[in-house]
Amino acid sequence: MAPLRPAAPRVLRITDLSYTYHGADRRSSEGACVASVRHEGPAESAGPARPTSRDVARRAGVSQATVSLVLRDKWHGRVSPGTADAVRAAARDLGYRPNLAARSLRLGRTRTALLVVPALTNEYFARVHTGAARVAAEHDFGMVLYPSPELAAPAPDPFDSARAALDGVIASSMAVEALAALRSGGLPLVMLDSDPEGSEATVNLDIADGMRRIVEHLVGLGHRRIAHVTAAVDSWTFHARARALSDALSGTPAALVHTERADLTVTGGLHAASRALSVTPRATALVCDDDVLAAGACKAVRRLGLRVPGDVSVTGFDDLSLATAVEPELTTVRLPAEEIGATGMRALLAVLEGRPPDTGVLPVSLVRRDSTGPPAAFTG
Repeated sequence: MAPLRPAAPRVLRITDLSYTYHGADRRSSEGACVASVRHEGPAESAGPARPTSRDVARRAGVSQATVSLVLRDKWHGRVSPGTADAVRAAARDLGYRPNLAARSLRLGRTRTALLVVPALTNEYFARVHTGAARVAAEHDFGMVLYPSPELAAPAPDPFDSARAALDGVIASSMAVEALAALRSGGLPLVMLDSDPEGSEATVNLDIADGMRRIVEHLVGLGHRRIAHVTAAVDSWTFHARARALSDALSGTPAALVHTERADLTVTGGLHAASRALSVTPRATALVCDDDVLAAGACKAVRRLGLRVPGDVSVTGFDDLSLATAVEPELTTVRLPAEEIGATGMRALLAVLEGRPPDTGVLPVSLVRRDSTGPPAAFTG
């Protein structure tokens, strides 16, 4: 009987090594390393095959070139909207996700945008990120959120060590000293709520109209002695609020305005409002640059033994959740934070594709609540 010979080992060959990103579903900045392995030997079941662009084309009844145009958002003027919708629906039904790493190597892009904000803890900027990230995901872009600590210039890391990993930057409501670092980063840049005179694409809110609406509301109630609790931040958006307040009151007879600067905290608003209310004649209304400052101003009024709005009316700006958490609820200006984030991401996509960005100014609205009322009659 012939001796048994050991079976020849199967040979595994690494045939493809790639880094795969999945839009907003990324797990790390390095990506997930996926190796395609070819077995030489008996075939083994590896589960259902990953859908391809050919599968999408077959499902939608179009060519692979059309699938590529639609999923790269290059279809405008080349493919009908109905066909584009059919391709996206087919991709969604099949669970198709393009290999973004392979595309990045081919096109020299990473399909990653950086969103720079002054603070991660502020609800307004969280909403801006939500809007920007939603549009980014719709176009298979990833979104990296980066804070500029304490409203100062960001650390150089996003532009030095990671420049090659970014396609562009969106910066929201940045302080003046942070802009130089952003503009010197060498990347396409879209500014949100910032000076429109710069060379970058800019998406702004109608801050001036918001402040005008507050002044019209207070003057209509009979207020003439108004104190401005202004944020101690050197940024375009807060300068715009101060200018708009001054302009709106310039045509109001006998209007008196006193200004106090405050750190952007509840405590900062409390201290600034306390100082403002110590001035004679005392203000009958406190106009605050945001809802956080307004919450502090309400505390200051109560600590002085006064009532909101019976003795002093208080207004905010932004319409954060805080505006309805305080008592009485704040009259404030509602800013479309998610919309400005989404519009900013669309503008960045246009810049990257060489198209004129759709920027402009987004409207705001006044929300009247219980923190404002007619001034009480008093002397001194």
